[in-house]
Amino acid sequence: MSKRPLDFAPTIKFKLGAVILAAVAVVVAVISLGAVTSIPFVVVGVVAAGLALLVVQLLARGMTSPLREMARAATAMSRGDYSQRVTATSRDEVGELARAFNSMAGELAEIARQRRDLIANVSHELRTPISAMQAVLENLVDGVEPPDPETLSTVLAQVERLGRLVSQLLDLSRLESGAVPIERRPFEVRPVLEQALRESEVQAAHREREPAVRFDLSVEPARLSVEGDPERVHQVVSNLVQNAVRHSPAGGTVSIVARGENGHVRIDVADEGPGIPEPDASRVFERFYRSDAARSSAGGGTGLGLAIARWIVDLHGGEIRVEANQPTGCRMVVQLPRSAR
Repeated sequence: MSKRPLDFAPTIKFKLGAVILAAVAVVVAVISLGAVTSIPFVVVGVVAAGLALLVVQLLARGMTSPLREMARAATAMSRGDYSQRVTATSRDEVGELARAFNSMAGELAEIARQRRDLIANVSHELRTPISAMQAVLENLVDGVEPPDPETLSTVLAQVERLGRLVSQLLDLSRLESGAVPIERRPFEVRPVLEQALRESEVQAAHREREPAVRFDLSVEPARLSVEGDPERVHQVVSNLVQNAVRHSPAGGTVSIVARGENGHVRIDVADEGPGIPEPDASRVFERFYRSDAARSSAGGGTGLGLAIARWIVDLHGGEIRVEANQPTGCRMVVQLPRSAR
């Protein structure tokens, strides 16, 4: 990245002063030289003015070129090209503006990428159940398959998958826009966890696992309480438990442990499944991101549940993270402040 004249100057005022000083020095030097050599004053004046303008042009080049680059980059952005960047070598206010502009361009490029990924992922997630329903319904209409309960339950499962996807997309959109208020109030943790477990037990039984997944709940102390939105906390726990059930082996155990520690309430949801590879641990909370194992699973989720859980936990001022479960499996850890901040 090439340096411009006066890039070392800390402020625009300093640069303007240096340019004026240099121009005056050139004029004085030319006039003094003219006086010594008896050159006509008119010639001296023209030469002095020309050299002064040249010096101003050379020294002021770095003061305005970033602004011209920003104008060109802004025009490219209006056409959807966010790859343009501005040379930001100076230390003055224009240099700070150029660096802020580059940062903004990078954020806009990332937003554009996320938008493209979102459209592609939503299209994929919608196409899969729609294609499955279309195939089953075509067979029913053509008389290839009878409308027996098993066939109809297959269609119902795909409709439920579509419903979950649409509902999660709406939840995520509302959370990101701040349209979902968090209604904080003190509440006991155990009833919320028990409700999430009951719902997951029903869903696990509906999937007819033999032997069934076992659930283990522990809350210490028994009347552990936290201040937050119980409906949203229930949504977080329900998502985590459903994920744990989905990836647990038949006959495995899903454990939920809640306890108070250091002014927080910590909720652990652990399973005995294959676990999350370390490279994927930092990305599982991204929208539609799923590890290869989850993608290859026929019962894989939509890839939105953990993204929604992270938004809810963030709105509570808490933290959610992935830890390895010993000896095998995954442990999702949620920490919520016990009182509103």
